Amino acid sequence: MRRLNGVCVAALVVEVKIEVLDTRFGCAFQGRVMLENIDLKKKRLSREEYKQLLPDLQRRLYDLQKACWDLGVSTVVVIEGWDASGKGTTISTLTQRLDPRGFKLYPITAPRTYEQQRPWLWRFWLKAPNRGEMVIFDHSWYSRVLEERVQRTIPEKAVHQALLDIVEFERMLSDDGTAILKFFLHISKKEQSKRFRALEADPLETWRVTRADWERHRQYGKYLAAIEEMLELTDSEYAPWTIVEATSKWYERKKVFETIITAMEKRLGASAPSKTQAATAKPHDAELRAAMESLGKGKL
Repeated sequence: MRRLNGVCVAALVVEVKIEVLDTRFGCAFQGRVMLENIDLKKKRLSREEYKQLLPDLQRRLYDLQKACWDLGVSTVVVIEGWDASGKGTTISTLTQRLDPRGFKLYPITAPRTYEQQRPWLWRFWLKAPNRGEMVIFDHSWYSRVLEERVQRTIPEKAVHQALLDIVEFERMLSDDGTAILKFFLHISKKEQSKRFRALEADPLETWRVTRADWERHRQYGKYLAAIEEMLELTDSEYAPWTIVEATSKWYERKKVFETIITAMEKRLGASAPSKTQAATAKPHDAELRAAMESLGKGKL
């Protein structure tokens, strides 16, 4: 990691960017809304196409997970996104075929009282992966610059410091050999409302939509500004963001799988397992898939 007089260069770059942007929240990206310019309807995939692709994607991810475990290559996967964008089902599909001994999943909520007595990143340092381990975060340290920022539970000065802390945190993980992949699952305000109402109409799913969800929905514009600034200031070569068009849940999962697989193959290089090995395992995989579909009633 390059340093000038003991200061991380990456953190300095972010600090300069923050100074260039208007320090008044919500003004920095006026007239330059990136996420709203994404065509969310263009990226589609049918359920039939998805079902044909999924077995090979899951098998390839499993083989790469094992190779990373054997070689001591750790991985961090961050899943962020709008409420009802499909974070939970995406994570469930990702982990369905993985070896449970080689990964950990952390659903992140608001810090507890004892965690608030320590530096804010302390609880995330405790969750850093061991050598060869994959760690998946359902929400993450980015709540500090999203929920806490929009709800104004911390001052704007603390938000800017948190952005610097995040860059330094991810840089240290990367310098220690950890591959970092960050995803933001993006849907429109209209699509989010549609999904909320569909959940509320289902007696078995209505509990999943709360008043807090609708309040965040009403503040979609404020969250949009915070998200875009977050993406701008924390995207890096060693910890890149991938924006996932999540209107089509089949396309969403495919893109997440392919991005992780490509990154792990690149990190492993010549040590990555050959794809021909997966072909010999297909009959066994077919038996496992039939068993999983019978348990899940075919809703893979």
